[in-house]
Amino acid sequence: MTFAGKDEIDRVLSALGEHLAAQQAPPLDLLVCGGSALHALRLVKRTTKDVDIIALVKDETVLNTAKTLPSYLLQAAKKVERDFQLKEDWLNSGPASALDLGLPAGVLGRAETIAYGTALTVRFISRYDQVHFKLYAAVDQGGKHYDDLLALKPKPEELEEAARWSMTHDVSEGYRGEIKRIITEMGHPDVAQRL
Repeated sequence: MTFAGKDEIDRVLSALGEHLAAQQAPPLDLLVCGGSALHALRLVKRTTKDVDIIALVKDETVLNTAKTLPSYLLQAAKKVERDFQLKEDWLNSGPASALDLGLPAGVLGRAETIAYGTALTVRFISRYDQVHFKLYAAVDQGGKHYDDLLALKPKPEELEEAARWSMTHDVSEGYRGEIKRIITEMGHPDVAQRL
């Protein structure tokens, strides 16, 4: 099964919350990006196969790494995988390394928070923060990430802020050149020249 919209994301995450509650697991608060967040905020229409966790939220100011997800979360995710015929790693922490180098300032305050029962809270990163992640991914991988970036219709100042943030994650001249090329291709040569 792939997720084609907000309703499917909500249904699967609600089931995950129910399984966590049935296990009497400690409440979890997840910061999520990628295609599922785009769907949850109704920003882009395309299919996605997974839910990408950036970090575990400890409180309103503290984020913990999601590189190793709690075993009780993985157990509940396995049950949801079976129930909905999802791919094996439908719930993953692929983008968790972004936390090591720093997330955009204020990311938690901009996130849209949805409670899926009493045991699961998910914070979907905002459109502004998606621009940051999608620009970084577009330079690194292109394809759907570039398409998502175009669909988000970033303003010039958002692109510049996203570029400056992403260049703290990759300081190479090659990356800088590629980001300038992509931003120019998007119709913002003036932004590229300032980088």
